Amino acid sequence: MPRLQILLAAVLFGTTGTAQALAATDSPVGVGAARIAVGGAALLLLAYAAGRLAGLRPALPLLLVGGLGVALYQLSFFAAVDRTGVTVGTVVAIGFAPVATGILERAVERRRLGTRWAAATALAIVGVVVLTVGSGSDASLSPAGVGLALAAGGGYAVYTVIAKRLLRTGHDAIGVMAGSFGAAAALLVPVLAFADLGWLARPSGVALALYLGLLPTALAYVLFARGLRRISAAEATTIVLAEPLTAALLGALVLEERLGGAAALGALLVVGGLLALVLRAPARFRVARVATGA
Repeated sequence: MPRLQILLAAVLFGTTGTAQALAATDSPVGVGAARIAVGGAALLLLAYAAGRLAGLRPALPLLLVGGLGVALYQLSFFAAVDRTGVTVGTVVAIGFAPVATGILERAVERRRLGTRWAAATALAIVGVVVLTVGSGSDASLSPAGVGLALAAGGGYAVYTVIAKRLLRTGHDAIGVMAGSFGAAAALLVPVLAFADLGWLARPSGVALALYLGLLPTALAYVLFARGLRRISAAEATTIVLAEPLTAALLGALVLEERLGGAAALGALLVVGGLLALVLRAPARFRVARVATGA
């Protein structure tokens, strides 16, 4: 169940690009900031109405760090895509995130990662690379863009490990998400002040901001947090690699983008990596291995 919750969250994450394309907006940084502002406000209202904000005061420093990670991911990722293209930006940011999360969790929580996680993550990352390169032709190399994409992956790792620690110490999932995204929204207010928000004057722009804030942010991150409570941050971030797979499939089905053989192979590799991580051996098989010393 926790892995399914995170997988559903990843599917919701993967709808953001298609939604933005359908709304025909040309201000990705403004869209990203508006998404966090709407999502953060929705989470704070939900947490307040449910009485889930009580007891968060001692966690305020960690919530601020988590919010900084969210804000860093949003701004760095969109800036990376602008400088080095969707292909390279996506591969570097999303591919680096699970690795950075695993390393950070190992350093902070002293948690062993295991060969299963390493093998499944490596397979899924290779799949993301093949899928993304096979789906786009805008690949270009820019040291600044690659650096920003690495910063985006690092920001996501910081947020995930912080959230895991807060959940592990007994804080409520909705409260943790509300605190983190509320902090991120406050940090991104200056971005909204300077970003092009003309797209919000159109009904499609308002609908886009509400959709991105309420579903791929508020709902998705509540699902993510509830799943994260029961599995490691490293494993959760690997499962989120289903996001680019969802985006590619929606691009083909909704936006009529063509997926070649390389993209199809990449999709299969991602699915293989996720299945290797999510599926567990049957209980009888595990008992037999223990009994035989395997």
